[in-house]
Amino acid sequence: MTKLIGRRAILLGGVLALPAFGAVAATAPKSRMFERLGWAAGTPGGDGGKVIRVTTLAGDGPGSFRQAVTTKGPRTVVFDVAGVVDLGRKSIKIVEPFLTIAGETAPSPGVTLIKGGLEISTHDVIVRHLRVRAGRDGAPSRSGWEVDGVTCWKARDVIVDHCSISWATDENLSASGPRFEGGEEPKGWQEGTSHRITFSNNIVAEGLSNASHVKGEHSKGSLIHDNATQVLIVGNLYAHNRERNQLFKGAVEAVSANNLIYDPGTRAMHYALNASEWTGHAWRSGRLALVGNVVKGGASTDLRLPFLIVEGQGDLDLYAHDNLANYADGRPMPPSRVIPTEPLPKIRLLDKPPVWPEGFQAIDAWRVETKVLLNAGARPWDRDAVDRRIVQDVRHGTGRVIDDEKDVGGYPS
Repeated sequence: MTKLIGRRAILLGGVLALPAFGAVAATAPKSRMFERLGWAAGTPGGDGGKVIRVTTLAGDGPGSFRQAVTTKGPRTVVFDVAGVVDLGRKSIKIVEPFLTIAGETAPSPGVTLIKGGLEISTHDVIVRHLRVRAGRDGAPSRSGWEVDGVTCWKARDVIVDHCSISWATDENLSASGPRFEGGEEPKGWQEGTSHRITFSNNIVAEGLSNASHVKGEHSKGSLIHDNATQVLIVGNLYAHNRERNQLFKGAVEAVSANNLIYDPGTRAMHYALNASEWTGHAWRSGRLALVGNVVKGGASTDLRLPFLIVEGQGDLDLYAHDNLANYADGRPMPPSRVIPTEPLPKIRLLDKPPVWPEGFQAIDAWRVETKVLLNAGARPWDRDAVDRRIVQDVRHGTGRVIDDEKDVGGYPS
């Protein structure tokens, strides 16, 4: 096991670091390295715990994925099976800490969860090389089937790495929790919601737009909720999400670096503190570093869209460096826009990041598209038809925001 400053490099997500895993690790390329990045880099996940094998594709019961991840104690979940796990609209809630989900151990074509998602409501969890494609599942418009792909709720020390997350009717990938739990001071609020979270090298795509969410239109990429701190979003591909590519709410402290955002609709990067949600609490400034990100317009992209929109009432301390943002025709996007409100929020531009994980280094923006398209998603060496199609959309400027997974072929069989 090799330790780096501010991150840890582990072969195959920790699998080869445990002697018992030698035979299992042979199912995935041995050259793939796992770097635990960001403030969550120190999490052990399930290192040193028991090995639990998934032996069935059933949605629950003995040998199932649900049973494995809900088991108590430190554990690493490996897969003897591959294929589709139908969750039957019963998302899995992870409440037991010290867990590694090693999706790279599955035989080809890997494991895909459908008709539900994952909620991580604990600490020290690593999720890797898994596909989560929740979907509408035939639900009528505005009927209330509201499902996230992967969400961290009041979680800490969590890494979601190399996953493919699509077709949620709420957020595809989020870090959330209560706004003001933990006392009357901001420090308590930060401890009471999600913190020390890393989202790295994922494909976050095709949030469903006019589907079954009770509010109607709801194609969303990632929500980072009020007072969440020490959040790193790096190396991800966001494609065909109308909004929240990513949305940072009031007083968030986060770094977003080297992400590729394709075909955003009406919001790409977005910051918002809403006064109505902060009643009785003093507004606090957000602190963001946006570095080396790339935005490419597509068929669904508003032709007035800027790289960053700031709205609501709270101010933002912002370090923005080396970001590239263009419409589909090659014209540059404006760097930012403040939506008029009373009082008008202010962007304070900084000459250095207000927050930054120790030891983390971003790459130049001109390198991002090539690297992300080669590296992002659940199994970049063994992509399924959905991930291949999304990557081709980015390369060729095709595709658009969708309302139903059936619009692009439906669930995998």
